[in-house]
Amino acid sequence: MLGESYGIFSGRAKAWAKLRFTPARARWVATEEWHPKQRASFDRDGSYVLEVPYGDDRELIGDILRHGPEVEVLAPRELRARCRDQLKSAQRLYSPRS
Repeated sequence: MLGESYGIFSGRAKAWAKLRFTPARARWVATEEWHPKQRASFDRDGSYVLEVPYGDDRELIGDILRHGPEVEVLAPRELRARCRDQLKSAQRLYSPRS
């Protein structure tokens, strides 16, 4: 079903991404709709937890990474690992060259 999962790579959702945004970023992200079926809540510390269904993680990873250190992928483990790998690859580009 088109629109069941996040982004332009629509189709069947295979998992739900669970993201935690810092309190500083929460006020901005809370005004955005990432998906019509998203679930969201604020933690006591002011951070914002957002859950969205996704089938293909390519666009989702890009949207997550644009928030830099203001977001953490809590679940699923595979999505967290793919974001970590992307960040490591980027870090290598900016490491001092000898």
